Amino acid sequence: MQAPATVVQLVLLVLLVLPGVTYQFVRERRRGPVPGERDLGERVLRAIVASIALDALYAVVAGPALVRLARGAGGGWDGFVDRPRVVGFVAVVLFLVVPAMAAVTVSLVDRQRRKARFLRTPSAWDHAFRDREPCFVRVRLKDGNWAGGWYGNRSYASSYPHPAELYLESARVMGADGAFGVRVRGTAGLRLRAEDFDVLEFVEPGEPVTVPEEER
Repeated sequence: MQAPATVVQLVLLVLLVLPGVTYQFVRERRRGPVPGERDLGERVLRAIVASIALDALYAVVAGPALVRLARGAGGGWDGFVDRPRVVGFVAVVLFLVVPAMAAVTVSLVDRQRRKARFLRTPSAWDHAFRDREPCFVRVRLKDGNWAGGWYGNRSYASSYPHPAELYLESARVMGADGAFGVRVRGTAGLRLRAEDFDVLEFVEPGEPVTVPEEER
């Protein structure tokens, strides 16, 4: 695909893509990510479809006025040069303001139709670790054993859309019932993958164990 060689081609490219990109961006921010739009090609296709719909609406509502604005007084396509401020203002309205307002309106209507309330946090995993204070964490592995440790300031939890993984800055010896034991000697941390366990529990410091000095 060659780059646009003339101003007209560049304008046509902007007309085709930019309104839909604005609509898609605001719509995703209001609605949140969905599995069907994780693919870049799918998102581009949706943006192009939205652009075509908006461009068609512009042509029906204000087509003649937009053509007169673009052609200018000389009859050519000198309107972009003769009245740059007016053209710039109209471009902002058509490419940014109108698509954004359309996305907000569609999101509000869609939200009123749904019984469930949407949170921008994309998954329960992200919600659990968002603003998480230091605490003990234990997981039950799929083989029935327990693993756990201290989730502190040097710990880390991945976020959407990356696979759910957890790094605990120190590990603990775990009992058969999931009870926390002593700190593993020489521990430099523990990495856990969500696909390897079926239960995740956060335990506040002091209940049922007291935060030791080495974890402070």
